[in-house]
Amino acid sequence: MAEETNQAPNLYALLIGIDCYMPNRLPDGSCYGHLGGCVRDINHVEAFLKDTRKVPETQILKLTASVNPENPNQEQPVEPPEKLPTRKNIVDSFRKLGEMAPPKSQVYIQYSGHGGRAKTHYRDIKGDDGIDEGLVPTDIGTSEGQYLRDLELAKLLKELVDKELIVTLVLDCCHSGGATRGDVQIRGMNVVDDKPLQSTSEPVAKPDVLVANWKALTEQGTRGLKAVGLPETKDYLVLAACRQNEVAFEYAFNRETKERNGALTYWLLDTLRQQNPGQTYKDLFERINAKIHSQFPSQTPILIGEVNREIFGSDLAETVYAVPILKVEQNAQTGEMQAKLAVGQVNGLGKGAEFAIYPLSTTDFTKKENRVAIARILQRGATESLCKLEPIEGKEFKVEDGDQAVLISPSINLVRKVSLVYQQEATIAEQTQPVLPFNKLLPEIYQQQAKALEAIKKALPGNGWVELAEEKVAEDDDEGVAYQVALNNNGEYEICDRTGHRFENITPVKLSRSDAAVTVVKRLVHLTKYHATAELDNMDKTSPLADKLVISWLGTSDDYQPGDKIPPRSQLQQFTDPSSPTVKIGEYVFLSIHNNSSQDFNVAILDIASDWSIEQIYPGKGLNLETIEAGRKEVVPIPAGSAGEDIVKVFATVGSANFRWLELPSLDEELKPKGLARSGNPLDTLLAAIDEEHPPTRKLSVAASPSREWTTKQISLLVKA
Repeated sequence: MAEETNQAPNLYALLIGIDCYMPNRLPDGSCYGHLGGCVRDINHVEAFLKDTRKVPETQILKLTASVNPENPNQEQPVEPPEKLPTRKNIVDSFRKLGEMAPPKSQVYIQYSGHGGRAKTHYRDIKGDDGIDEGLVPTDIGTSEGQYLRDLELAKLLKELVDKELIVTLVLDCCHSGGATRGDVQIRGMNVVDDKPLQSTSEPVAKPDVLVANWKALTEQGTRGLKAVGLPETKDYLVLAACRQNEVAFEYAFNRETKERNGALTYWLLDTLRQQNPGQTYKDLFERINAKIHSQFPSQTPILIGEVNREIFGSDLAETVYAVPILKVEQNAQTGEMQAKLAVGQVNGLGKGAEFAIYPLSTTDFTKKENRVAIARILQRGATESLCKLEPIEGKEFKVEDGDQAVLISPSINLVRKVSLVYQQEATIAEQTQPVLPFNKLLPEIYQQQAKALEAIKKALPGNGWVELAEEKVAEDDDEGVAYQVALNNNGEYEICDRTGHRFENITPVKLSRSDAAVTVVKRLVHLTKYHATAELDNMDKTSPLADKLVISWLGTSDDYQPGDKIPPRSQLQQFTDPSSPTVKIGEYVFLSIHNNSSQDFNVAILDIASDWSIEQIYPGKGLNLETIEAGRKEVVPIPAGSAGEDIVKVFATVGSANFRWLELPSLDEELKPKGLARSGNPLDTLLAAIDEEHPPTRKLSVAASPSREWTTKQISLLVKA
């Protein structure tokens, strides 16, 4: 992959991915089963480090346990023993990493696999009923197999920190389980193991050393235990897939190939590929969190440690990743222009990845006006991919062999897929159980299922925004099924997320309603528009506004009134848990907006609410934008209204735009025309597309549409009664 990039000789990595688990048995009779995307996660991360960050292969340690593709039921991984992520090999690799990396080096560690819980071995500090959390090695079911427990992992990390290494740990796993539907799997089990410590097991350190280190860490922290039981500390940075009581999903983002990736790893790499100089892990996390939480509501990533540390250190130069166009041709059947790019699976990129095309003579890829077209991968090969070429408004559509393609942020799906879930009839024995098994229906409901789902099929055509996944796999369908519709045992339609779990804040619709199917389709259209706005971002690294907008919560007040002077931060109540800011109904929360640009910003704030409404809350009625001068800060008081988890999204532009195009009423309220005047500028056209009765295009291309520079950031807030 031909690139201009900053060399990173001071970056070392340990990558661990486990798809294949040797035979094992948990106390409830279940087991840690095979996974489908963990090794792929690790291979994609390795490709990113080598191709994009230019990390030498000699500075990357990799342990994987792969399922045999020729015999998926094989109980042993295909790798040789020395390459397997057994507990011993994992511990040895941590220490080898510490020996390889010189002081002050960046160290990146990622684990993708099952997370586990077991009765504690450290009752003195956790109590008789305490739980150890940890990583599940591939050999957990063998006599020698043991968890890598939280106290042990903390000690291994401390050894690296003591060697003056700058440590980043990514954990794409969880410690809970559950049932799912569709091309999705959970990386954890909802079981507490009771496996005893084997006398032959070699400890990471003596128990008293592990306990002393743990106590030192927990005395530092203020927010309790977090990722894999690790306490908060400033010694290292941890990005984990979810909170302790949540699940981490792996999902087939590509419906065509059915290839799974961990949701955390998928969006981590997508964001890193758009990385700008000076970006911090907090910036990285905000986008990952927004993407994951929009698609998987029951998964909330967490970030602890030095969150304001720059990604991979402070010496990141501006990077541009360019690949050559090998061949341009016209599709004989469709007449569309296509191009073959020298990029593919080996680079960790998938179907739907997008590139801006520049002429061969281009040397400055930061100038957006030099772009001549957009290319989107349709068919991915190992090292080459076929792309669809799309014109850019106002540009001559001329692409030639040898032109250069630069990876950009992907478009947003306007048209989304819904899958109808056909469940099985419960057996007589299952009907006697207190709770029916997942995906089973009572006989009287099962008899209504075919007719009820057929009604949804008939109600879908013509809405423009949502289409049936089972009927069509479009060329640009690269994000899989967005929604599922199923029946419950109360005789109701339920709208579910892509994992098959019902949206908790959407009331089911009775089948007996005459407009039941139509109501479900209207709700799906509403959700599609809602999520299009929630996912709208501009990661174009050539933008002069990239990372110039900085937002943060300052605190809360229960006695502030509109018109009062904004209190200083010292007088505000601070959040108990800054990683999960929470406010009570009736209080005000104060948002800091900092314009770090050399240009004035015109700003609007949208509240993307848990009742599925979207409202512009700043500036108020009568104004579309408020100006924040270059280098200045503005503090905005926001009242906490109804209970739920809201997203506050800040848009900034150097020109004019009307972000009220994105407003939505609450679910089930009629979507009325807004009657807003169209200014004709490309950014307004981009925003207005989400308001259309029928989408003007299947995808919203941020890179191709707006000529005026803009940026956006978002931040979450939990409102409690």
